Amino acid sequence: MSDVQEAVTRVHREEWARVVAALTRRFGDLDIAEEAAAEAFATAVERWPADGVPPNPGGWLTTTAARKAIDRIRRESRRDDKHKEAAMVHDDEPPEPVGAIDDDRLRLIFTCCHPALAAQTRVALTLRMVGGLTVPEIARAFLVADTALERRITRAKAKIKAARIPYRVPSAEDLPARVSGVLAVLYLVFNEGYLATGPGTDPVRHDLTAEAIRLTRLLRALMPGDGEVAGLLALMLLTEARRTARVSAGGELVPLAEQDRGAWDAALIAEGHRLVRERLAAAAAGAAPGRYQILAAINAVHTSARDVRDTDWSQILALYDQLVRIDPSPIVALNRAVAVAELDGPQVALAAVDRLEGDLAGYHAYHATRADLLRRLHRGHESRAAYDRAIELAGNTAETAYLTRRREQLR
Repeated sequence: MSDVQEAVTRVHREEWARVVAALTRRFGDLDIAEEAAAEAFATAVERWPADGVPPNPGGWLTTTAARKAIDRIRRESRRDDKHKEAAMVHDDEPPEPVGAIDDDRLRLIFTCCHPALAAQTRVALTLRMVGGLTVPEIARAFLVADTALERRITRAKAKIKAARIPYRVPSAEDLPARVSGVLAVLYLVFNEGYLATGPGTDPVRHDLTAEAIRLTRLLRALMPGDGEVAGLLALMLLTEARRTARVSAGGELVPLAEQDRGAWDAALIAEGHRLVRERLAAAAAGAAPGRYQILAAINAVHTSARDVRDTDWSQILALYDQLVRIDPSPIVALNRAVAVAELDGPQVALAAVDRLEGDLAGYHAYHATRADLLRRLHRGHESRAAYDRAIELAGNTAETAYLTRRREQLR
């Protein structure tokens, strides 16, 4: 890949959401915003190798995309409304107040997470429009087919347009009802960066994790008393703190137990622990913790141990027991089984994992967990078959390399 092509790829990751959000604010149409942004990036791929990367790539892309959008609107309007068209071209009216925080991307998230849309649709749409993830990447996160996911996003954009869903941060009284969908979106954006699913992408996408953290910080400024917002921020910080230790120099995923803990980011861990302590104090005062607060507490236990042998697995299992009561999902049950293996042994954990096959047969982490438990039980043939299935399903290159090595060690 040439230097210019690399620059276009980097700028795409950094600027996609800004361009789409700016066009949505200006034109009020997600389809127009997305298509015009895509055309602008395609133009960059054509022109930048000859002309060079402009001094302000984001501004160039936004301006180019706006022109593309205006051209499309002109073609579709058939010159029915010249006055409106002229105003759109010049765009010199000051924008109306749109909410407590002046950030286009945060407004776009709340638009995509409107309660008129189904919960999974909100997440998928925002991952596409704000996170800039491709349809295959999002489909992997949902464990659904690409075509089904594409139809879901198309229907969501049409509903936003037909229902005239506003492009703004909700009023203070509406925020609590809207925040859970936004948190789900931010969490999935972060997870896609933390362990990218696309085979052609970097195994860890810092641009996505950094953007998810930035938007979560904005949301916390908007809702400083919301425990789940604080919990999600803590969870992200404690996970991001381990980023540089998660992939080896050879491009292989390094599991938590094998990471160099001296390479973890001490400042992020300290901030995350502070937020967890704040939420624990609130829980002691009677505020029941939610899903993200418990996940943050689990990560706080992991990052408090100076050595993996010092990990307090009893506390982690107790936290998972608490989490299962409010989120009895098969993935939570799978993660709980990992803690069970440390306390009660791999045989007990394997029995719990095998009960999840009907729900998680298409999930690579289910097979990877089974493979490790079977390996510890010296059932090499079955372990190899489980590793084969995990490798087949895994999309992350670093994870695939790790699983392949573990499978070969069975010899």
